Amino acid sequence: MNSTLELMQQHRSIRSYQDKPVPAEVLDAVLDAAWKGPTSINGQQVSLVVVQDAARRQQIAALAGGQPWIAQAPVFVTLVVDFYKTRLGVEAAGAEQVIQDSVEGFAVGAVDAGIALGNLMTAARAAGLGVVPIGGIRRNPQAMIELLQLPELTFPIVGVALGYVDQDSSIKPRLPRESFIHHEHYQAAQLPEQIRQYDQTLASYWQQIGRPDGLPWSANTAQYYQKVYFPEVAPVARKQGFGFDR
Repeated sequence: MNSTLELMQQHRSIRSYQDKPVPAEVLDAVLDAAWKGPTSINGQQVSLVVVQDAARRQQIAALAGGQPWIAQAPVFVTLVVDFYKTRLGVEAAGAEQVIQDSVEGFAVGAVDAGIALGNLMTAARAAGLGVVPIGGIRRNPQAMIELLQLPELTFPIVGVALGYVDQDSSIKPRLPRESFIHHEHYQAAQLPEQIRQYDQTLASYWQQIGRPDGLPWSANTAQYYQKVYFPEVAPVARKQGFGFDR
């Protein structure tokens, strides 16, 4: 197995960072890996807002629900779905942009932001840094928009903290491979048993690392998915100019 594949298969989220800045040349190389990633129709409807100021990182940590590693890590990057930028291009071509009024538009922006996030995290880890993706910025998206001074037709979809690792993390076990990789068609019949096995595996993992509060996968997922856990996403997205009716 080559080093890139090994790196990607050994992912773990880091929540403890050294008080050590990331050199500008290292950070630029990591950011460029996200910049050069593919986007649908080459629309490039993603932008990054890089925050290194300590006070701003502290604010983001609070907005994300109290995640101290955001303030601790020297760099926080917000990935922004950006149809403000594309609208300027569409108008320069003498046309009217309407993609932001559709579910497809928001989906395309989120997918492309996810591609950029994956590239960014892999590049950061290849450069010797630790990372942790942060969906919690969607807890209060309006405050994030104001903090980052985002224009209309943009939305802060996800963030990532990165820096040099202080205390490493263990690799959390995943659902069985067969529940993830389906050949030729979706294989539904075995999922209940695979989930049951994984609940047991994860319970053992929590015990091994001294986390008696850790929940089985089913119970943990139920805590979030029995409700809309970031309910401000839709109203704030609409306020930013996105629609979901096409």
